[in-house]
Amino acid sequence: MQIAGNAAIVTGGGSGLGAATARRLAAEGAKVTVLDFNLEGAEAVAEEIGGHAFKVDVSDAAQVDAVIGQAAEAMGQVPRIAVSCAGIGLAGRIVGREGKDSIDVFERTLKVNLFGTYYVMTHAAKRMVELDPTDTAERGVIINTASVAYEDGQLGQAAYSASKGGVASMCLPAAREFAQHGIRVMAIAPGLFMTPMMKGLPDEVTAKITANIPFPSRLGEAAEYGLLAKQIIENPYLNGGTIRLDGAVRLPPR
Repeated sequence: MQIAGNAAIVTGGGSGLGAATARRLAAEGAKVTVLDFNLEGAEAVAEEIGGHAFKVDVSDAAQVDAVIGQAAEAMGQVPRIAVSCAGIGLAGRIVGREGKDSIDVFERTLKVNLFGTYYVMTHAAKRMVELDPTDTAERGVIINTASVAYEDGQLGQAAYSASKGGVASMCLPAAREFAQHGIRVMAIAPGLFMTPMMKGLPDEVTAKITANIPFPSRLGEAAEYGLLAKQIIENPYLNGGTIRLDGAVRLPPR
């Protein structure tokens, strides 16, 4: 599906992978709405790319539904492209010191990462199905964000890995369900990327983190995530799968 002239929403678009994706889609000619819990960040990116910005808590289904409607109204058309980058990376052992559990971490992580992704996909897709198909018989493309942790989660990542495993696992059944409507669903599983948190680490710590990345032996750039999102949208035969974007890294136990 072509990007130019179509509308797109990007959750988590106020920073990191989401911001890079919003910039890429706007550069390709899309009308972009940036959605983020951090409204200030969303507005900054939207102003940069000539788009729109709204605050959203993706863990609130009603709020997601309402804000996608607002985005469609602001752009003057229903988005055919929906990219979910919103997420949290809380860590915690299942049973920690002195028997302390991390059930609260598990519930919060799944609510944002998995339920939030599901809510965005649901409320974007229910609008896409009403659109006329393009000349390639497509009505929309949905891209969700998993993580390499869904396959090789580290110690303390049970909640995060479970949430991202859910994102990856629902990709195929969602693609099969929406096939009749010409809506494709894909997931990207990024590895170790240069994020604001990573940028603040000492050089020696960064070097240790990147030591196990085969090639390129560096942290991923957010723009590379945005590039893959573009390629997924434009390639009509990519559907129902999860693509690792990781430089061939496999995370060690800790």
